[in-house]
Amino acid sequence: MSRIGLKPIVIPSGVEVKINEGNLVEVKGPKGSLKTQLDPKMDIKIEDNQLIVSRPNETKKYKSLHGLTRTLIFNMIEGVTQGYEKKLEIVGTGYRAQKQGKKLVLNLGYSHPIELEEPEGIQIEVPAANQIIVKGIDKQLVGNVAAKIRDFRRPEPYKGKGVKYADEVVRRKAGKTGK
Repeated sequence: MSRIGLKPIVIPSGVEVKINEGNLVEVKGPKGSLKTQLDPKMDIKIEDNQLIVSRPNETKKYKSLHGLTRTLIFNMIEGVTQGYEKKLEIVGTGYRAQKQGKKLVLNLGYSHPIELEEPEGIQIEVPAANQIIVKGIDKQLVGNVAAKIRDFRRPEPYKGKGVKYADEVVRRKAGKTGK
């Protein structure tokens, strides 16, 4: 039994949800609009300013899709009302980030700076040389861009140098011991 799938989603004021043919869900809100194609057999209904997701039968596939469908729609609604953000920190001497127009320029100890073009629907902010904030309305896109930035130089376990999430804890290892 999907506990998440059974919870109704309350549609806040200022948000417009449309369910088109084939379960193409469109959500419009104050921060923008999102649309996604969901499984056409899942039953999505709007009743009394609440969105209810139900499954066609009790097979394993639809039990799995029940909670997923509800969560995807909930994330879309939350994205167009509040938005999402991921914070990254850069640790290391000489490692820094800066913004040049729509480009993020990273100096991470390589022989060349790394440039990343800001994708459509994403805002990248650099409040300090060692901090990056990735903002947007699409939760998946925000997470993907943040992961891509982190992949340029992942934190290493000996000194902790690299790009890490702000809430990430890097497990440290002991270095070599000499006699």
